[in-house]
Amino acid sequence: MKNLKKIIHKFNKAKILVLGDVILDEYILGSVERISPEAPVPVVWANKHTFIPGGAANVANNIRSLDAGICLVGVIGRDKNANILLSELKKIKITTEGIFPDPRRHTTVKTRIIAGHQQVVRVDWEHTDSLPQKINQRIIKFVKTNIDDFDAIIIEDYGKGVVNMQLLQDLIALSRSHKKIIAVDPKEEHFQYYRGVTSITPNRKELENAIRNLRIKDTTNRFKFNTDKLFTDKEVELAAGEILKYLDLQSLLVTLGEQGMRLFEKNGRITHIPTVAQEVFDVSGAGDTVIATFTLALSCGASKLEAAHIANFAAGIVVGKLGTAVTTRKELLERIR
Repeated sequence: MKNLKKIIHKFNKAKILVLGDVILDEYILGSVERISPEAPVPVVWANKHTFIPGGAANVANNIRSLDAGICLVGVIGRDKNANILLSELKKIKITTEGIFPDPRRHTTVKTRIIAGHQQVVRVDWEHTDSLPQKINQRIIKFVKTNIDDFDAIIIEDYGKGVVNMQLLQDLIALSRSHKKIIAVDPKEEHFQYYRGVTSITPNRKELENAIRNLRIKDTTNRFKFNTDKLFTDKEVELAAGEILKYLDLQSLLVTLGEQGMRLFEKNGRITHIPTVAQEVFDVSGAGDTVIATFTLALSCGASKLEAAHIANFAAGIVVGKLGTAVTTRKELLERIR
């Protein structure tokens, strides 16, 4: 535990680049007292309207909250939602020089209408096509110019088109040539893109879907594991082991909800880490906290196991808060103590 505290005290010396799908989370909150005469749907009397940076921007916010340096790289449209997102990022002191506008795309927005504590409906504005080559090249140029300023890169893949095969191939080659840590919060359809990164942090469902997708796409029949549902610890171990080897990873950290986490390392070591959550109010954003804290700890000299323990403590804190939340170094140190 003493060593974990030493690592956390180094967080303010690190700087992380987060690249991926930036999202504007919009919340309309109110109450329901009647059903609409126009259709059998509730009428929500709205009384509160808020915006929160989500997706890759939430990962960046987690890192900023832990006192580390942060640079966010992503793509927005040229619309009013882009202006709102940039304004919200400015409020939380996240720089936006790595945010590139593409007039052919919507800024990704998830609008949630909530009555009391119940979500009534969610409306998404997004494009999921891969980025045009011109934007890819601008992003790679930006990262290449600034890579010596960063200790690690996080790829936050929500499947909205920013994380594409060509971009990732260039990023992984660049990171490896500069000996930089590169970690991915994965999208199950894109696992074949991640070969050669340092680590990925899927949840159980993402691992299930990934092993199924990879088995379909791989023509070498290297995947001997045929179970689609990972019900048992042994099935999780077999699936994770195959993906670890297939993608040539240094480690794979599987998040298992109330069962904690399981860390798989290239040397063959498997470690189960029980949850330390005391109460669970809201799990939204917990995966963002895990990838942010795990990568930040690695960049400060932690072993994979030490970084996983710190990420587990951080996740235990944020699920005890309502809404998409972050934690601080002070909270982390107090929880470990």
